[in-house]
Amino acid sequence: MKRFFSIEEVKVTEGLFRKRMDINKEYLKELDDTCLLQNYYLEAGVIMPGLFTLEDPTKANLHWGWEAPTCQLRGHFLGHYMSAVAALVANDGDIFLEAKLKHIISELHKCQELNGGKWVGPIPEKYFEVLTTDRYIWSPQYTIHKLLMGLLDTYKYTKNEEALTIFSGMTDWFTAWTEDMKKRCPEAIYKGEQAGMLELWADAFMVTGDERCRALADTYKDQGLFKLLREGKDGLTDDHANASIPIIHGAAKMYELTGDEDWKKIVENFWKCAVTDRGMYATTGANGGEFWIPPKKMGEYRGDREQEFCTVFNMVRVAQYLFKWTGDSEYEDYIEKCIYNGFLAQQNAETGMPTYFLPLTTGAKKKWATKRNDFWCCQGTMIQSQTRYPELIYLADDDSETLYVNQYIPSRLSGLVGDVEIELLQSLILKGDEVVTLFDESTENEKNRWKMRFELTMKELTMKELTMKELTMKKEEKISISFRKPAWVADEPQVIVNGEETDRVHLNEKYITVDECKSGDVIEIYLPAEIKVERLPDMPYQAAFVDGPIVLAGLTEDVDVINGDFDNPSEFLDKVSERTYDTFVWLQNNYRTKGQKKNFKLIPLYDVKDEPYTLYFEERK
Repeated sequence: MKRFFSIEEVKVTEGLFRKRMDINKEYLKELDDTCLLQNYYLEAGVIMPGLFTLEDPTKANLHWGWEAPTCQLRGHFLGHYMSAVAALVANDGDIFLEAKLKHIISELHKCQELNGGKWVGPIPEKYFEVLTTDRYIWSPQYTIHKLLMGLLDTYKYTKNEEALTIFSGMTDWFTAWTEDMKKRCPEAIYKGEQAGMLELWADAFMVTGDERCRALADTYKDQGLFKLLREGKDGLTDDHANASIPIIHGAAKMYELTGDEDWKKIVENFWKCAVTDRGMYATTGANGGEFWIPPKKMGEYRGDREQEFCTVFNMVRVAQYLFKWTGDSEYEDYIEKCIYNGFLAQQNAETGMPTYFLPLTTGAKKKWATKRNDFWCCQGTMIQSQTRYPELIYLADDDSETLYVNQYIPSRLSGLVGDVEIELLQSLILKGDEVVTLFDESTENEKNRWKMRFELTMKELTMKELTMKELTMKKEEKISISFRKPAWVADEPQVIVNGEETDRVHLNEKYITVDECKSGDVIEIYLPAEIKVERLPDMPYQAAFVDGPIVLAGLTEDVDVINGDFDNPSEFLDKVSERTYDTFVWLQNNYRTKGQKKNFKLIPLYDVKDEPYTLYFEERK
């Protein structure tokens, strides 16, 4: 059986990803519980402190933007918040966030009781009646899905029984509403951006065994998109991207629930349609203005409203499902590009705030959300994304006692591989000038972020834990470790085990496997990277520069032409190194053009904050 490790078993320890997680965590701590709950209080008739009357409305302690009491989508953010906080509580046991989460759940329960024991939404129940008419209403099922997701994640991650009680009341409400709609207006069930409901109810059934949830999953399983995908048709072009991807999460969860291969085929056909046949920007996005771009038309549609962040987060979740089923590293390659050029690139490194879209035009600038006055959908998915790194790094194949290392993120894993209890510490070999390894002979002491060390230990059972029979039969426990060989690797990876090369190492196109790994083994890996170009399929004379998985941004607002052969970037790019006192000892992935009419610097897209930048350049030989 292949399985991802739980969020409790993996700790991100240091470096870039830890830093971004901590920035996000501090933001979650900053937010006021009353403001987070404001729309739930209003719907339940609770008067918040200081808001009975307002002499100066500008000083009202409320959240605004999409959380304003006048917005039809109000209340959606709290569901994301609960999901993110629950993951952090499970991962590092933060007692402050744990207390906030318990308080929020308790207050939601009070609101539910004031509403009659079932409904606990931040919007009026009558919004759902509007779905039976032709009147416009902004996504009531989307809003409530986020609440239900947050409640279910709170139970899954922290075992908060009160969250499950609230969820159960809402399950009763949805059971009654869907039964009524089946009689009066069946099409209403599929309105209001209900895309996440299928996965939610299927997952809830798998977690709780509650037959009401299974019945609701069956209610939402007849999605129109499924018919097109079963027939192998392009059901995505010009369709709302983030309304379609969660529908596929539902198909994936139904496959895991039922084992019916038809569900799996739907997910595979979606991937072929959304990624393989469509193509994508170097950053992984394939949507403009929230809608899927026609296949291979990335150049034609390139603009300032590309790559909505919600779609990045949700496509990573599709890739996770597919990797778990197939073990094909192409999905992990995709995830790696998403986390560098989406999760990191669309998060402000100082404030933790997201940019809704990722502009791809010449001299583009990222537009960041504010902490209390926007609350876009992408603000919700951003706070979730920065808590999910622990779940992306490792996978166990218990049948073959193989540990898969899928993402190169400094971390500590403590868990089982088969019947073997292990601890694996992953770190970068970038501590300082004194570091010397065998890699230095071939890399001329290059300070490179793709040199990693893995230290393996296994639990030693005590005499009390072993029976006499087990003592007699006991032998040294061993596992295999398979390290993803990224598609971007420029040359054969170098692998050293306990300070020397060994015949225990086996390489194929997609994995580096070290067999018979035992307690005390230290494995060092170097993955050679080089700058490559990724050309637009319909305008191949325009390309982005990618260093390993990392898209480079030119710090220029008016230059989008480079003289030189794009297939040989060393002709016009020089590396830039300098001492830093940040994530890395030495500056990584920085370059400067040469031989141009106007030269400029290129840095990782995720390091761009408020500077104007350009990603795509025209080749001029």
